[in-house]
Amino acid sequence: MFEDRVAAGRVLAGELGAFEGALVLGLPRGGVPVAAEVARVLGGGLDVLVARKVGVPGQPELAAGAVAEGGEAVLDRRLLAQFALSPEDVEATVQAERAELRRRVAAYRGDRAAPEVAGRDVVVVDDGVATGATARAALRAVRAGEPRRLVLAVPVGAPDTLRALGEDADEVVAVAEPEPFDAVGEWYADFAQTTDAEVVAALRAARS
Repeated sequence: MFEDRVAAGRVLAGELGAFEGALVLGLPRGGVPVAAEVARVLGGGLDVLVARKVGVPGQPELAAGAVAEGGEAVLDRRLLAQFALSPEDVEATVQAERAELRRRVAAYRGDRAAPEVAGRDVVVVDDGVATGATARAALRAVRAGEPRRLVLAVPVGAPDTLRALGEDADEVVAVAEPEPFDAVGEWYADFAQTTDAEVVAALRAARS
């Protein structure tokens, strides 16, 4: 168990020495405090990569997929089939999440352009992965920018999900892969929700 996200970031950074100088992209909100510690150690800079879960209509906590800035919507076709849904059935939800994504990008990055990833080592960081929907959308969005190496790094994740995400990353690094796995929050003593203000403060501190 990790004390909190900052402590988890320190531990995770210790697993990423091979990626010194890499650009670190945190998935808001909870991934940013973790990513800030990783970026501090690796010294390659910190930014955000905003991704949003696309919920099943009527069951918003169940991920039908996700969208990430600069990327296409990534949908779980098997889950859609299970609920007898088509991509068109979730299009309204996709558009709503894109609107929230744009709001968060503006809140976190302001007028700054998204970081250039072409030819760079990029480490995408979250506070953990369960279904992996948002991580998958984020990785595919970064991959489209043609980084040299693309790494997913998390303090904790579901083993099956981490293996599946290996299809979208050049390397997946996780401190803990517990089995059985129920929820990311179970592996933190303090898993309080990260606020927008905390995300902005972490980014400002990294730039200074």
